[in-house]
Amino acid sequence: MSSQSADLSQGPLAGIRVLDMATMLAGPYGATLLGDLGADVIKVESHRGDDSRHLGPERDGERSPFLSLNRSKRAVVLELKREAGRDVFARLAATTDVLITNIREPALSKLGLDYEHVRAHRPDIIWIGVTAFGADGPYAGRPGIDFLAQGFGGLLALNGEPEGDPVRVTVPMIDVMTSLLVSTAALTALRTRDANGRGQRIDISLLDALLHAQASALGTYLVAGEPTPRTGNRSLYFAPSGIYTCGDGRKAVVTCPSEKFFRNLCNALDVDWADDARFESIDRRLANEDELDRLIDERCKDFTVDELQERLVAADVLCAPVNGAAEVAEDPQIRHNRMIVSVDHPKLGPLDVTGVPIHFHGTPCEVRIPPPLQGQHSEELLRELGYAPEEIAELVASDVVATTAEIEKARKR
Repeated sequence: MSSQSADLSQGPLAGIRVLDMATMLAGPYGATLLGDLGADVIKVESHRGDDSRHLGPERDGERSPFLSLNRSKRAVVLELKREAGRDVFARLAATTDVLITNIREPALSKLGLDYEHVRAHRPDIIWIGVTAFGADGPYAGRPGIDFLAQGFGGLLALNGEPEGDPVRVTVPMIDVMTSLLVSTAALTALRTRDANGRGQRIDISLLDALLHAQASALGTYLVAGEPTPRTGNRSLYFAPSGIYTCGDGRKAVVTCPSEKFFRNLCNALDVDWADDARFESIDRRLANEDELDRLIDERCKDFTVDELQERLVAADVLCAPVNGAAEVAEDPQIRHNRMIVSVDHPKLGPLDVTGVPIHFHGTPCEVRIPPPLQGQHSEELLRELGYAPEEIAELVASDVVATTAEIEKARKR
Protein backbone atom coordinates (compact mmCIF):
# COMPACT_ATOMS: atom_id res chain seq x y z
CA MET A 1 0.00 0.00 0.00
CA SER A 2 1.01 3.61 -0.22
CA SER A 3 0.59 6.40 2.28
CA GLN A 4 0.58 8.95 -0.53
CA SER A 5 -2.73 10.85 -0.68
CA ALA A 6 -4.08 8.74 2.20
CA ASP A 7 -7.24 9.88 3.97
CA LEU A 8 -5.72 11.03 7.26
CA SER A 9 -9.17 11.37 8.78
CA GLN A 10 -8.76 7.62 9.28
CA GLY A 11 -5.62 8.25 11.35
CA PRO A 12 -2.04 9.41 10.75
CA LEU A 13 -0.98 5.94 9.52
CA ALA A 14 -3.80 5.60 6.99
CA GLY A 15 -2.43 3.99 3.83
CA ILE A 16 0.07 1.81 5.70
CA ARG A 17 -0.53 -1.94 5.82
CA VAL A 18 0.77 -4.12 8.67
CA LEU A 19 0.76 -7.92 8.82
CA ASP A 20 0.42 -9.23 12.37
CA MET A 21 1.88 -12.72 12.20
CA ALA A 22 2.66 -12.91 15.91
CA THR A 23 0.81 -14.49 18.80
CA MET A 24 -0.03 -13.68 22.42
CA LEU A 25 1.01 -10.15 23.49
CA ALA A 26 4.23 -8.31 22.62
CA GLY A 27 4.04 -8.57 18.82
CA PRO A 28 0.26 -8.42 18.41
CA TYR A 29 -0.14 -5.48 20.81
CA GLY A 30 2.49 -3.52 18.90
CA ALA A 31 0.44 -4.12 15.76
CA THR A 32 -2.69 -3.05 17.64
CA LEU A 33 -1.22 0.37 18.42
CA LEU A 34 -0.31 0.83 14.76
CA GLY A 35 -3.92 -0.06 13.92
CA ASP A 36 -5.18 2.43 16.50
CA LEU A 37 -3.13 5.05 14.66
CA GLY A 38 -4.84 4.25 11.38
CA ALA A 39 -2.81 1.47 9.76
CA ASP A 40 -4.64 -1.36 8.01
CA VAL A 41 -3.59 -4.25 10.27
CA ILE A 42 -4.19 -7.76 8.99
CA LYS A 43 -3.98 -10.51 11.61
CA VAL A 44 -2.90 -13.75 9.93
CA GLU A 45 -3.74 -16.88 11.92
CA SER A 46 -3.59 -20.62 11.50
CA HIS A 47 -6.73 -22.71 11.85
CA ARG A 48 -5.94 -23.03 15.57
CA GLY A 49 -5.69 -19.26 15.91
CA ASP A 50 -3.68 -16.97 18.15
CA ASP A 51 -2.87 -18.69 21.46
CA SER A 52 -4.67 -15.89 23.30
CA ARG A 53 -7.94 -17.13 21.75
CA HIS A 54 -7.68 -20.18 24.05
CA LEU A 55 -6.77 -18.59 27.39
CA GLY A 56 -8.57 -16.79 30.20
CA PRO A 57 -12.19 -15.91 30.95
CA GLU A 58 -14.63 -16.12 28.08
CA ARG A 59 -17.84 -14.49 26.95
CA ASP A 60 -19.99 -16.48 24.56
CA GLY A 61 -16.96 -18.47 23.43
CA GLU A 62 -14.68 -15.47 22.89
CA ARG A 63 -11.73 -15.20 25.29
CA SER A 64 -10.91 -11.99 27.12
CA PRO A 65 -7.10 -11.91 26.44
CA PHE A 66 -7.64 -11.90 22.67
CA LEU A 67 -10.48 -9.38 22.88
CA SER A 68 -8.38 -7.11 25.08
CA LEU A 69 -5.31 -7.08 22.84
CA ASN A 70 -6.49 -7.23 19.24
CA ARG A 71 -8.76 -4.30 18.41
CA SER A 72 -8.15 -2.27 15.24
CA LYS A 73 -7.46 -5.31 13.03
CA ARG A 74 -8.95 -7.45 10.29
CA ALA A 75 -8.42 -11.22 10.45
CA VAL A 76 -7.67 -13.95 7.93
CA VAL A 77 -7.07 -17.67 8.49
CA LEU A 78 -4.31 -18.96 6.21
CA GLU A 79 -2.56 -22.33 6.15
CA LEU A 80 1.09 -21.56 5.35
CA LYS A 81 2.13 -25.22 5.41
CA ARG A 82 0.37 -25.61 2.06
CA GLU A 83 1.76 -24.27 -1.22
CA ALA A 84 -1.54 -22.59 -2.08
CA GLY A 85 -1.44 -20.84 1.29
CA ARG A 86 2.06 -19.57 0.63
CA ASP A 87 0.85 -18.27 -2.74
CA VAL A 88 -1.86 -16.26 -0.98
CA PHE A 89 0.71 -14.99 1.49
CA ALA A 90 2.98 -13.88 -1.36
CA ARG A 91 0.22 -11.69 -2.77
CA LEU A 92 -0.59 -10.32 0.67
CA ALA A 93 3.07 -9.61 1.52
CA ALA A 94 3.49 -7.72 -1.76
CA THR A 95 0.92 -5.19 -0.51
CA THR A 96 2.44 -4.90 2.97
CA ASP A 97 4.63 -2.21 4.54
CA VAL A 98 5.39 -3.80 7.92
CA LEU A 99 5.41 -7.45 9.00
CA ILE A 100 5.56 -8.41 12.68
CA THR A 101 6.29 -11.97 13.82
CA ASN A 102 7.44 -13.84 16.91
CA ILE A 103 7.65 -17.29 15.32
CA ARG A 104 10.93 -19.02 16.21
CA GLU A 105 13.30 -20.85 13.93
CA PRO A 106 13.25 -23.33 12.27
CA ALA A 107 9.48 -22.89 11.83
CA LEU A 108 10.00 -19.29 10.73
CA SER A 109 12.00 -20.26 7.65
CA LYS A 110 9.97 -23.40 6.91
CA LEU A 111 6.86 -21.24 6.64
CA GLY A 112 8.67 -18.69 4.46
CA LEU A 113 8.33 -15.92 7.03
CA ASP A 114 11.98 -15.08 7.63
CA TYR A 115 13.25 -11.73 6.34
CA GLU A 116 14.95 -13.01 3.19
CA HIS A 117 11.89 -14.96 2.06
CA VAL A 118 9.49 -12.10 2.76
CA ARG A 119 11.58 -9.42 1.07
CA ALA A 120 11.43 -11.49 -2.12
CA HIS A 121 7.73 -10.55 -2.24
CA ARG A 122 8.24 -6.93 -1.18
CA PRO A 123 11.86 -5.69 -1.40
CA ASP A 124 11.26 -2.60 0.75
CA ILE A 125 9.33 -4.39 3.49
CA ILE A 126 9.97 -3.57 7.14
CA TRP A 127 10.32 -6.89 8.95
CA ILE A 128 10.15 -6.94 12.76
CA GLY A 129 11.06 -10.12 14.63
CA VAL A 130 10.22 -10.36 18.34
CA THR A 131 12.13 -12.87 20.46
CA ALA A 132 12.46 -13.52 24.17
CA PHE A 133 16.23 -13.05 24.54
CA GLY A 134 17.65 -11.97 21.17
CA ALA A 135 17.84 -13.13 17.57
CA ASP A 136 21.35 -14.51 18.11
CA GLY A 137 23.73 -15.09 21.00
CA PRO A 138 23.86 -17.78 23.70
CA TYR A 139 20.09 -17.73 24.44
CA ALA A 140 18.89 -17.43 20.83
CA GLY A 141 16.06 -19.78 19.97
CA ARG A 142 14.98 -20.37 23.55
CA PRO A 143 11.28 -20.07 24.28
CA GLY A 144 10.44 -17.29 26.68
CA ILE A 145 7.66 -15.13 28.07
CA ASP A 146 7.37 -12.07 30.28
CA PHE A 147 7.91 -14.04 33.53
CA LEU A 148 11.22 -15.50 32.34
CA ALA A 149 12.44 -12.10 31.21
CA GLN A 150 11.61 -10.77 34.69
CA GLY A 151 14.00 -13.37 36.08
CA PHE A 152 16.83 -12.92 33.60
CA GLY A 153 16.61 -9.12 33.59
CA GLY A 154 16.67 -8.63 37.36
CA LEU A 155 13.09 -7.44 37.89
CA LEU A 156 12.06 -10.36 40.09
CA ALA A 157 15.00 -9.71 42.39
CA LEU A 158 13.80 -6.12 42.86
CA ASN A 159 10.11 -6.77 43.43
CA GLY A 160 8.67 -7.71 46.82
CA GLU A 161 9.18 -6.98 50.49
CA PRO A 162 12.77 -6.52 51.73
CA GLU A 163 12.79 -9.70 53.83
CA GLY A 164 10.47 -11.69 51.60
CA ASP A 165 10.79 -13.71 48.43
CA PRO A 166 10.92 -12.20 44.95
CA VAL A 167 7.42 -11.48 43.62
CA ARG A 168 6.28 -11.67 40.03
CA VAL A 169 4.91 -8.46 38.50
CA THR A 170 1.39 -9.62 37.64
CA VAL A 171 0.73 -7.22 34.77
CA PRO A 172 2.87 -8.32 31.77
CA MET A 173 4.70 -5.01 31.67
CA ILE A 174 7.69 -6.35 29.72
CA ASP A 175 5.41 -7.61 26.94
CA VAL A 176 3.69 -4.23 26.87
CA MET A 177 7.00 -2.31 26.83
CA THR A 178 8.20 -4.57 24.02
CA SER A 179 5.01 -3.84 22.06
CA LEU A 180 5.77 -0.12 22.32
CA LEU A 181 9.28 -0.75 20.97
CA VAL A 182 7.70 -2.70 18.10
CA SER A 183 5.52 0.26 17.14
CA THR A 184 8.39 2.73 17.63
CA ALA A 185 10.65 0.62 15.42
CA ALA A 186 8.00 0.39 12.71
CA LEU A 187 7.46 4.15 12.65
CA THR A 188 11.20 4.84 12.60
CA ALA A 189 11.78 2.40 9.76
CA LEU A 190 8.90 3.90 7.78
CA ARG A 191 10.52 7.31 8.17
CA THR A 192 13.85 5.88 7.03
CA ARG A 193 12.22 4.20 4.04
CA ASP A 194 10.64 7.52 3.06
CA ALA A 195 14.18 8.96 2.98
CA ASN A 196 16.12 6.17 1.23
CA GLY A 197 13.50 3.88 -0.30
CA ARG A 198 14.77 0.81 1.53
CA GLY A 199 13.11 -1.48 4.05
CA GLN A 200 15.03 -3.41 6.69
CA ARG A 201 15.07 -6.19 9.23
CA ILE A 202 14.54 -5.22 12.89
CA ASP A 203 15.04 -7.48 15.92
CA ILE A 204 13.45 -6.71 19.30
CA SER A 205 13.52 -8.83 22.46
CA LEU A 206 11.73 -8.89 25.79
CA LEU A 207 15.08 -9.03 27.58
CA ASP A 208 16.34 -5.87 25.87
CA ALA A 209 13.06 -4.07 26.60
CA LEU A 210 13.43 -4.81 30.30
CA LEU A 211 17.08 -3.74 30.39
CA HIS A 212 16.03 -0.47 28.77
CA ALA A 213 13.47 -0.01 31.55
CA GLN A 214 16.02 -1.01 34.20
CA ALA A 215 18.31 1.92 33.39
CA SER A 216 18.12 3.51 36.84
CA ALA A 217 18.18 0.32 38.92
CA LEU A 218 20.93 -1.35 36.90
CA GLY A 219 22.77 1.97 36.68
CA THR A 220 23.15 2.01 40.46
CA TYR A 221 25.20 -1.16 40.17
CA LEU A 222 27.08 -0.18 37.01
CA VAL A 223 28.04 3.25 38.36
CA ALA A 224 28.39 2.71 42.10
CA GLY A 225 28.75 -1.06 42.41
CA GLU A 226 25.69 -1.23 44.65
CA PRO A 227 22.75 -3.53 43.83
CA THR A 228 19.36 -1.93 44.30
CA PRO A 229 17.56 -3.56 47.25
CA ARG A 230 13.90 -4.54 47.41
CA THR A 231 11.88 -1.86 49.22
CA GLY A 232 8.32 -3.20 49.02
CA ASN A 233 5.99 -0.22 48.79
CA ARG A 234 8.56 2.20 50.13
CA SER A 235 10.93 4.43 48.19
CA LEU A 236 14.66 3.87 48.27
CA TYR A 237 15.35 7.61 48.26
CA PHE A 238 12.71 9.44 50.33
CA ALA A 239 10.01 9.04 52.96
CA PRO A 240 7.16 8.84 53.57
CA SER A 241 6.15 6.74 50.59
CA GLY A 242 3.77 3.87 51.04
CA ILE A 243 0.28 2.40 51.11
CA TYR A 244 -1.91 3.32 54.08
CA THR A 245 -5.26 2.00 55.32
CA CYS A 246 -8.17 4.40 55.65
CA GLY A 247 -11.16 4.30 57.98
CA ASP A 248 -13.38 2.57 55.41
CA GLY A 249 -10.88 -0.25 54.97
CA ARG A 250 -9.73 0.94 51.55
CA LYS A 251 -6.10 1.84 50.95
CA ALA A 252 -4.35 4.89 49.57
CA VAL A 253 -0.92 5.66 48.14
CA VAL A 254 0.82 8.67 49.68
CA THR A 255 4.33 9.73 48.66
CA CYS A 256 6.43 12.81 49.46
CA PRO A 257 9.57 13.13 47.28
CA SER A 258 10.52 16.55 48.67
CA GLU A 259 10.29 18.76 51.77
CA LYS A 260 7.50 20.74 50.14
CA PHE A 261 5.25 17.72 49.76
CA PHE A 262 5.97 16.50 53.30
CA ARG A 263 5.02 19.87 54.79
CA ASN A 264 1.91 19.93 52.60
CA LEU A 265 1.00 16.49 53.97
CA CYS A 266 1.47 17.62 57.58
CA ASN A 267 -0.68 20.71 57.02
CA ALA A 268 -3.41 18.68 55.31
CA LEU A 269 -3.50 16.14 58.15
CA ASP A 270 -3.23 18.88 60.81
CA VAL A 271 -0.16 17.33 62.49
CA ASP A 272 3.17 18.78 63.65
CA TRP A 273 5.47 16.08 62.24
CA ALA A 274 7.38 18.61 60.13
CA ASP A 275 8.72 20.16 63.38
CA ASP A 276 9.60 16.79 64.93
CA ALA A 277 13.39 16.24 65.03
CA ARG A 278 12.87 12.64 63.90
CA PHE A 279 11.32 13.83 60.63
CA GLU A 280 13.02 17.17 59.97
CA SER A 281 14.83 16.03 56.81
CA ILE A 282 14.62 13.30 54.18
CA ASP A 283 17.55 11.44 55.77
CA ARG A 284 15.93 11.61 59.23
CA ARG A 285 12.60 10.44 57.85
CA LEU A 286 14.27 7.48 56.16
CA ALA A 287 16.02 6.61 59.44
CA ASN A 288 12.69 6.70 61.30
CA GLU A 289 10.46 5.36 58.55
CA ASP A 290 8.75 2.67 60.65
CA GLU A 291 7.49 5.22 63.18
CA LEU A 292 6.50 7.71 60.50
CA ASP A 293 4.52 5.07 58.62
CA ARG A 294 2.79 4.05 61.86
CA LEU A 295 1.73 7.64 62.51
CA ILE A 296 0.45 8.19 58.97
CA ASP A 297 -1.46 4.91 58.96
CA GLU A 298 -3.06 5.83 62.29
CA ARG A 299 -4.06 9.31 61.04
CA CYS A 300 -5.43 7.99 57.73
CA LYS A 301 -7.95 5.88 59.65
CA ASP A 302 -9.71 9.13 60.57
CA PHE A 303 -10.87 9.46 56.95
CA THR A 304 -12.43 7.41 54.20
CA VAL A 305 -10.35 7.09 51.05
CA ASP A 306 -12.50 9.69 49.31
CA GLU A 307 -12.22 12.11 52.22
CA LEU A 308 -8.46 11.63 52.39
CA GLN A 309 -8.14 12.16 48.64
CA GLU A 310 -10.15 15.37 48.74
CA ARG A 311 -8.10 16.73 51.63
CA LEU A 312 -4.68 15.81 50.21
CA VAL A 313 -5.40 16.87 46.64
CA ALA A 314 -6.52 20.27 47.91
CA ALA A 315 -3.18 20.57 49.76
CA ASP A 316 -1.12 19.57 46.69
CA VAL A 317 0.01 16.20 48.07
CA LEU A 318 0.86 13.20 45.87
CA CYS A 319 -1.81 10.61 46.62
CA ALA A 320 -4.04 8.05 44.93
CA PRO A 321 -6.55 5.40 45.90
CA VAL A 322 -5.55 1.75 45.46
CA ASN A 323 -8.20 0.99 42.85
CA GLY A 324 -9.37 -2.39 41.69
CA ALA A 325 -10.52 -3.13 38.16
CA ALA A 326 -14.09 -2.00 38.87
CA GLU A 327 -12.92 1.39 40.14
CA VAL A 328 -10.50 1.80 37.24
CA ALA A 329 -13.25 1.10 34.72
CA GLU A 330 -15.39 3.88 36.16
CA ASP A 331 -12.68 6.41 37.01
CA PRO A 332 -13.73 9.84 35.66
CA GLN A 333 -10.26 10.77 34.39
CA ILE A 334 -9.83 7.46 32.59
CA ARG A 335 -13.25 7.87 31.00
CA HIS A 336 -12.48 11.48 30.11
CA ASN A 337 -9.24 10.37 28.44
CA ARG A 338 -11.25 7.82 26.40
CA MET A 339 -9.00 5.04 27.62
CA ILE A 340 -12.04 2.78 27.86
CA VAL A 341 -14.25 2.90 24.79
CA SER A 342 -17.11 0.83 23.43
CA VAL A 343 -17.02 -0.94 20.07
CA ASP A 344 -19.68 -3.01 18.32
CA HIS A 345 -18.40 -6.59 18.24
CA PRO A 346 -19.98 -8.76 15.49
CA LYS A 347 -20.81 -11.55 17.96
CA LEU A 348 -20.89 -9.96 21.42
CA GLY A 349 -22.50 -6.62 20.63
CA PRO A 350 -21.29 -3.58 22.62
CA LEU A 351 -17.84 -4.38 24.00
CA ASP A 352 -15.60 -2.19 26.14
CA VAL A 353 -11.91 -2.16 25.22
CA THR A 354 -8.98 0.06 26.12
CA GLY A 355 -8.52 3.15 24.00
CA VAL A 356 -5.73 4.96 22.15
CA PRO A 357 -3.04 6.23 24.58
CA ILE A 358 -1.70 8.92 22.21
CA HIS A 359 -3.90 11.97 21.72
CA PHE A 360 -3.29 13.66 18.37
CA HIS A 361 -4.85 17.08 17.89
CA GLY A 362 -4.18 17.41 14.16
CA THR A 363 -5.00 13.85 13.08
CA PRO A 364 -7.20 12.37 15.84
CA CYS A 365 -7.26 8.61 16.36
CA GLU A 366 -9.93 6.33 17.72
CA VAL A 367 -10.65 2.62 17.92
CA ARG A 368 -12.67 2.02 14.76
CA ILE A 369 -12.53 -1.77 14.43
CA PRO A 370 -13.52 -4.26 17.15
CA PRO A 371 -11.37 -7.32 17.87
CA PRO A 372 -12.02 -9.62 14.90
CA LEU A 373 -13.56 -13.06 14.93
CA GLN A 374 -11.19 -15.72 13.68
CA GLY A 375 -11.30 -15.67 9.89
CA GLN A 376 -13.83 -12.82 9.86
CA HIS A 377 -12.24 -11.02 6.91
CA SER A 378 -10.76 -13.95 4.97
CA GLU A 379 -13.05 -13.66 1.96
CA GLU A 380 -12.94 -9.85 2.00
CA LEU A 381 -9.13 -9.80 1.92
CA LEU A 382 -8.91 -12.44 -0.81
CA ARG A 383 -11.23 -10.35 -2.95
CA GLU A 384 -9.00 -7.33 -2.37
CA LEU A 385 -6.03 -9.42 -3.52
CA GLY A 386 -7.80 -10.20 -6.80
CA TYR A 387 -9.10 -13.71 -6.18
CA ALA A 388 -12.28 -14.64 -8.05
CA PRO A 389 -15.27 -16.06 -6.13
CA GLU A 390 -14.68 -19.58 -7.43
CA GLU A 391 -11.00 -19.40 -6.43
CA ILE A 392 -11.95 -18.29 -2.93
CA ALA A 393 -14.46 -21.11 -2.65
CA GLU A 394 -11.77 -23.61 -3.66
CA LEU A 395 -9.28 -22.25 -1.12
CA VAL A 396 -11.89 -22.55 1.62
CA ALA A 397 -12.98 -26.04 0.52
CA SER A 398 -9.38 -27.25 0.54
CA ASP A 399 -8.73 -25.81 4.04
CA VAL A 400 -6.08 -23.40 2.78
CA VAL A 401 -8.22 -20.51 3.98
CA ALA A 402 -10.97 -20.51 6.60
CA THR A 403 -13.88 -18.19 7.24
CA THR A 404 -15.54 -17.59 10.60
CA ALA A 405 -18.32 -19.97 9.63
CA GLU A 406 -15.81 -22.74 8.90
CA ILE A 407 -14.00 -22.14 12.19
CA GLU A 408 -17.30 -22.33 14.10
CA LYS A 409 -18.18 -25.60 12.36
CA ALA A 410 -14.79 -27.05 13.32
CA ARG A 411 -15.28 -26.07 16.96
CA LYS A 412 -18.57 -27.95 17.14
CA ARG A 413 -17.19 -31.18 15.69
